[in-house]
Amino acid sequence: MNTTPEPPNPVEEFVRRAERLASGAEGRMPSWLRPGDPENRLPVLFALVVAIALQLAIPKSYTVVPRWPLITLEILLLVVLVGLNPLRLSRRTMFGTWASYVLLAAITLDNSLSALVLDIRILSGDVSNNAGVLLGSGGAIYVTTVIVFGIWYWEIDRGGPFARREGSRPYPDFMFPQMTERELAPPNWRPLFFDYLYVSITNVVAFSPTDTMPMTRRAKAMMTAQALISFTTLALVIARAVNVLG
Repeated sequence: MNTTPEPPNPVEEFVRRAERLASGAEGRMPSWLRPGDPENRLPVLFALVVAIALQLAIPKSYTVVPRWPLITLEILLLVVLVGLNPLRLSRRTMFGTWASYVLLAAITLDNSLSALVLDIRILSGDVSNNAGVLLGSGGAIYVTTVIVFGIWYWEIDRGGPFARREGSRPYPDFMFPQMTERELAPPNWRPLFFDYLYVSITNVVAFSPTDTMPMTRRAKAMMTAQALISFTTLALVIARAVNVLG
């Protein structure tokens, strides 16, 4: 009687190996690449409200167009976005995506033009001699730049918050330290809005990337534009204010 065990079926052996690999794949995949829970709407909503309020704080002499049509448009778009996702970013629509882009583009364009007008009037000497008004106007533009670019970074990285939640895009626009040094972060870590706001703050303070590196050309272009707007505004406003106070 032949007691020699039959050799394993190659197909069955391949299936068993594939199942073992698949069962451990999720544990080996970084948390920021896995599907996750919807992000909270409130931090971004608060940041947008602050940005709109700061636009109203900029004097009319430093604006190119009447302010009320733009503010009205921004408020309407904000209401639409909140209606689509009141507390959690769980409902993805094409209309909501483009409404977000239009809202951010409107705030960015208005703030950039205000910075340009302020810079031109400082260089031409046609600017208020009130240091408080000058510093307040420059500060409003500076802080708005931080907020709006922080939201832009949050919106574009790996396709935005909805795509990041689904884990559908593996290539990041921004490389955070926790992505390469997994032992420095909790097992479920993933970048949220505050992380992108921090990137925006460090970019306008250091005028260069610090711990988070831009990986794509669009991320590098946006960080370059933000640094240029912030640097020219900050340098000219401070120089003019020092001259007035002196």
